[in-house]
Amino acid sequence: MEIFKSGTKINFVGKIKAVMIFSIVLIAVSIFSMIYHGGLNLGIDFVGGSLVQIRFNKPTGVEQVREAFKPINLQGSIIQTFGADELVVRVTGSAGELKDLSARVENALTEAFGKGAFEIRRVEYVGPKVGKDLRNKAIFAIVFSWIGMLIYITWRFELRHAVGGIIALIHDVLITVGVLSLLDREFTLAIVAALLAVIGYSINDTIVIFDRLRETVRKDTAMPMKDAINASINQTLSRTLLTSLTVLFVVVVLFLFGGSVIRDFALTLIVGVIIGTYSSIFIASPIVLFWDKKYLEKKRV
Repeated sequence: MEIFKSGTKINFVGKIKAVMIFSIVLIAVSIFSMIYHGGLNLGIDFVGGSLVQIRFNKPTGVEQVREAFKPINLQGSIIQTFGADELVVRVTGSAGELKDLSARVENALTEAFGKGAFEIRRVEYVGPKVGKDLRNKAIFAIVFSWIGMLIYITWRFELRHAVGGIIALIHDVLITVGVLSLLDREFTLAIVAALLAVIGYSINDTIVIFDRLRETVRKDTAMPMKDAINASINQTLSRTLLTSLTVLFVVVVLFLFGGSVIRDFALTLIVGVIIGTYSSIFIASPIVLFWDKKYLEKKRV
């Protein structure tokens, strides 16, 4: 099955300037959003504290719950909606300060809403030292994945391909994290797992194009790099889009019907698959072209 016929000749390289401007704007908005929000909305996995997930039998507002928490001095907690009829309460503090938190919350809500009007679905506690350790390991996991791929692609292809692929991956992660920041989504270990999946998916798409590019260059050594890149992207375009649409269909279904627990995970994959496909076509290969031009200029000098 093909979306585009084999003779497709779309000039992707000719759109480099417009694409670069678009990507720079997306990255700038992402960085601005993170600065504006004072960083990412880190979950208790990374900052420590307790999380209480509460399900109500009827719609209940955040301010109603905040008012109910006044007698137990938790009105300053972070309270967020979680799905249609659930709320998540994030409370910072040491293990001693949060002792019997579940019982205190249950008593306060019973007093305000009545017995049986709610259900405490889960209570989690993470110490601040554990949270810091998890945060560092999450950063290391992403950075080491980039380094490992840089080494592998350099060995499998050339350094210029590796640099193009890694810049595309950094581009993907920045924009995906930026979207999460714009939507003020909680950044948890599940999001880190989704980002690693996005990195793997994106680099796979990029390597398919690079492999075809290498074959094209070997078949016609006189072909300009610009034409070789266009030909390679066009030849793999149907495969790239079919793969992306198939994955996208699955994660959209997960987002819509998978429940609130995995909604942010699915959202990260949706954004990552779209941005990863875009960067494989418009970011990674043009960087190879840019490298090739600079290399040829140095040779002439």
